[in-house]
Amino acid sequence: MGKRGGGKRGGVRWRGGKGPRTERPQRADYEEPVKTNARFEQYYNQLGILEDVEKEDFWATLRRELPNSFRFAGSKGHAIPVQRILTERYIPEIESIEYNGVAVEAPTPIPWFPHQLAWQMTTPKNVVRRFAPFKSFQQFLVSETCAGNISRQEIVSMIPPLLMDIKSGMVILDLCAAPGSKTAQLIEMVHGGEEARIRKVIHDTQPNSQRGVSPEGEVINEQIEEEKEQGDWSDQGRSTGLVVANDVDYKRAHMLIHQTKRLNSPNLIVTNHDATMYPSIKLPSGNRLDEKPVQNRYLKFDRVLADVPCSGDGTSRKNANVWRDWLPGNAIGLFPTQVRILVRALQMTKAGGRVIYSTCSMNPVENEAVVAAAIERCGGPSKVHILDCKNQLPGLVRKPGLGRWNVMDRHGSIYDAWEQVQDDPGKLVQGMFPPKESLPLDRCIRVYPHLQDTGGFFIAVLEKLTEIRAKPESESQRIEPKTSIIAAVDEINARPTNGSLVATKIEALDEIAAPQAGENAESLTAAGRQNQEIAPNKEPVSPRKHELDDKADTYMSTKRLKTRDEVDEAAPRGEENREVHWPPPPGAQLDISRPEAADLPEPESADKTAVPASNGPMTQTGEAYKGKRNAGQQPFEEPFKYLAIDLPDLQAIYDFYNLSPQFPRDRFMVRNATGNPVKSVYYTSALARDVLTANEATGLKFVHCGVKMFVKQDVQKENTCRWRIQTDGLPVLEAWVGEERVVRLWKKSTLKKLLVEMFPKVTGDGWRDLGEIGERVREIDLGCCVLRVEKGTGEDAFSERFVLPLWRSLHSLNLMLPKEDRKAMLLRLYNEIVPLQDNSKARFEKKNDTRNGDAPNTSSDVDGEGDGGVKLDSATMDDAPDAKVDDTPDVGNDLHAVMDATSDGKENIVEAVS
Repeated sequence: MGKRGGGKRGGVRWRGGKGPRTERPQRADYEEPVKTNARFEQYYNQLGILEDVEKEDFWATLRRELPNSFRFAGSKGHAIPVQRILTERYIPEIESIEYNGVAVEAPTPIPWFPHQLAWQMTTPKNVVRRFAPFKSFQQFLVSETCAGNISRQEIVSMIPPLLMDIKSGMVILDLCAAPGSKTAQLIEMVHGGEEARIRKVIHDTQPNSQRGVSPEGEVINEQIEEEKEQGDWSDQGRSTGLVVANDVDYKRAHMLIHQTKRLNSPNLIVTNHDATMYPSIKLPSGNRLDEKPVQNRYLKFDRVLADVPCSGDGTSRKNANVWRDWLPGNAIGLFPTQVRILVRALQMTKAGGRVIYSTCSMNPVENEAVVAAAIERCGGPSKVHILDCKNQLPGLVRKPGLGRWNVMDRHGSIYDAWEQVQDDPGKLVQGMFPPKESLPLDRCIRVYPHLQDTGGFFIAVLEKLTEIRAKPESESQRIEPKTSIIAAVDEINARPTNGSLVATKIEALDEIAAPQAGENAESLTAAGRQNQEIAPNKEPVSPRKHELDDKADTYMSTKRLKTRDEVDEAAPRGEENREVHWPPPPGAQLDISRPEAADLPEPESADKTAVPASNGPMTQTGEAYKGKRNAGQQPFEEPFKYLAIDLPDLQAIYDFYNLSPQFPRDRFMVRNATGNPVKSVYYTSALARDVLTANEATGLKFVHCGVKMFVKQDVQKENTCRWRIQTDGLPVLEAWVGEERVVRLWKKSTLKKLLVEMFPKVTGDGWRDLGEIGERVREIDLGCCVLRVEKGTGEDAFSERFVLPLWRSLHSLNLMLPKEDRKAMLLRLYNEIVPLQDNSKARFEKKNDTRNGDAPNTSSDVDGEGDGGVKLDSATMDDAPDAKVDDTPDVGNDLHAVMDATSDGKENIVEAVS
């Protein structure tokens, strides 16, 4: 067995960074975590969720490691060709392996996931490491994961988005979105069929405008036929829907952005708010049919996903700490927060819309009890209906929700009904017990680990039948409030000192408010974290998200929320004495202080003072950014400013790329307070634009929106457009670029040369080595181009079309792709691992040798004559992803490590050359 650690092989001394050599520390022996917990097992054994014959299998499965699972990401037209490589190249090789005379089980598709785009692998590690086919399979997974085409995600985590019945043009809210695996699914669904619709529009309109039209592949042609009947054609085939993804933790919100960035969606907004009192989102004023202006319009959602924080006992297969940490109080403490999140989700949903409530807990206190309590607060089953989804996802083995259950309190006592605990309820409330009113809770979905070798999960699909006004939380439903400061001081002062003042006062405080285990800064409620001031030098609290889809979650601190006595809804008129959240969020203070806000009608909201909310220093006005950053001790975010369509920089872009007039020109924006395109230009959907502009200066905490479309680039020749198309924005824009900036490629051999060779020469006779594109790239003007790889026939042709960014310089050519993407494409298309060649290095050294000591001008012309690479100016370097940021986990040669590594997307490293 090889040695571990960072020292030289065979050595006994090692250097752990700077400083003198020290003795190598001894690695502690690995101890298998103890997977027993008496109360955990007692509660679920007596709960009645399992038949007696199932219990042994249930607990044995919970103690085994979770199988590896992954999903092919992106649009259907992009994901299916990558999936075919797995099924046609790697699966047959693995199926041919025998170990101890028995055929090895190859990765298998999840039977209920559409188009076989989700897979699971149960092969043991000792088998994986023995056979060569697994090594090549590992290389495929590594390259495609780095390229963002494969996403590691737990199987049960994939279920909720599939039950949302998302259709074209829908507006979706993901209330507790980080780390983002489910959000990525939602984005893919919102953009479903978009590529095919746009291709159909191009085919129908471009021939009349003298623009070339590419032939389509098999997958796109199939989608075009499907979209003819049910597609959203209102915006030239572009998706008109929107996904708003939210997380209360700022750092986790940025993890969410990283996870979803690879999808390059202009229809995504990321916010940073407490889900229990998520602010209403204003829309621009519109007109009724009678042409009278409609003020104070607010966004309602077609679908809301509430994948709430939970105790996470269904994740014990991948999070062994659950066995050690499980306590009945975990679920009890989370119940009020979960109810408030679900009620808020229902408030923001359109009548006729759906809310999907999910947890990775098996505890009915966090599941059926929350659903029943939320329905009761929203007016009962006449207002909110539990949908029966038994016919959806055929192949998914499931159990019905519970109609009866009991509750274990913090001390381990079990109660069957609320009446048994009324004399001494402690932290229990009536809503944690089965409802007295009959509800079809059996329509909820329970997934247990032993049913299909997964984690545990709960899903309920709710339909909002009509508008609601949620009832106040009754006194019996509230968690016992914390002892007030005044009461604690009075008790301390009333005690005699008995000669030991400090000790006596501590004892008095302990008696009136006994400290609880784990009660510290991490015990703040979600509302408390949102309203507290975060000092600039302090790390924000990072609570544990129950969803552990990605490896990245293991690096986050635990999200175990404790609850205080909070009321999540403002009082209706006439009930003003009722408690509300206090202090109100900063945005509430801003909003109610404005004179014009006094007469606004109330939208349906979680808190009267939070409509719309504001975040103080993160207000979207330019004035707020003058002076010190973080002056209000809030995370700093640049504002979103939309550009005028006749801006000279944009006009230069329109002309250079000959953009079709069908491409919208009123959706470009920048992220700076001045509103000038200094470094980058972003693009958003129309609805995202309306949301951002209507909520400017309201303090809604927008963290991300828009796809980076253009980046400013240094050029060496006048009349060359300085704005290059960013890789992120190319899929959105490419169909509308004029033929003047298009290069078409048909042969695999030509593309292979461009992938392997960086900066192949065009001048002289260099263009002759570039195959069918040689003459075209010799004649095309300098600057950014679109390389359209066309579908063809024959062994040297491609079965599907795709596009890549290309840069034409004075003397050379280059694909603007990071090395990871180049290697992934070489493996995917040619099944080869080939070292890349950087031709610019040799030319750069040669030029330096002939310059007689003259240093190159690194600001714009690296090699004087233009044979090398053009570097971006310093301002652009700050914003454009031209400097590699490698945060891909080091997975080595272990396939299981590859499967555990997070796939948070890719960094686009553009190697623009001149």
